[in-house]
Amino acid sequence: MGQTTAIIDRLKKALKENGKTYQDVAQHLRLSEASVKRLFSEKQFSLRRLDQVCEMLGIEISDLLREMHTISHISQLTVEQEQLLVSDAKLLLAAISVLNRWSFDEILAVYDYSYTELIGCMARLDAIRLIELLPGNRTKALVTYDFKWIKNGPIQRFFEGEVQREFLNCRFDQPGEIRLFVTGMLSRNANELIQQKLKRLIQDFRHYHQEDLTLPLPERHGTSMVVAMRPWELEVFGRYRRDESKKVFR
Repeated sequence: MGQTTAIIDRLKKALKENGKTYQDVAQHLRLSEASVKRLFSEKQFSLRRLDQVCEMLGIEISDLLREMHTISHISQLTVEQEQLLVSDAKLLLAAISVLNRWSFDEILAVYDYSYTELIGCMARLDAIRLIELLPGNRTKALVTYDFKWIKNGPIQRFFEGEVQREFLNCRFDQPGEIRLFVTGMLSRNANELIQQKLKRLIQDFRHYHQEDLTLPLPERHGTSMVVAMRPWELEVFGRYRRDESKKVFR
């Protein structure tokens, strides 16, 4: 699945580079635009259809494969690389911005960097191969579709210690905001089923994030979502449990 995702992502990039849209693909394949969007989102291209889209672009499937392997993409940083990012707030900010497809000029216009300072940050990100710094201060993120921070690593701990507190300090009553809290009694099987649904929700979030990266910056807004679930009982209630029933299943 990883190779398929990489090929389709490269095909989408080739469409953008050639000024082609899903509607153009739909007309070429004689399908509806909705069907084409579904093909891309579900990565369900047959070899024949993939070849047809390449034909429309004037390229070969081998061209996609060649470009995929020109520069290796990473799915995770090392602990040392993550530690480097969290040790310098401006470097971390530059990294997050580039991963979210901000241009050099957009970062410079919005955040308090000098030109030289931002170039230095980009060079450091290039050195750890998180990005490729291109001519004209253009940047290219060198991460896979499923890139993630190390579980319980420096970045995740940073977000838990700094961001989570700020994130939850909100009434969640404005447009675009929502907070839900439910509690109940679930079997192990039901717990596992809910977790599977939550994982699919995260996949949907990542999918829409990738889709919207092609939109202009003013049409995109930094959006965060916290999803958590565990067997739990409020401590004040737990105090009243009899000794033999203290343990909640793990």
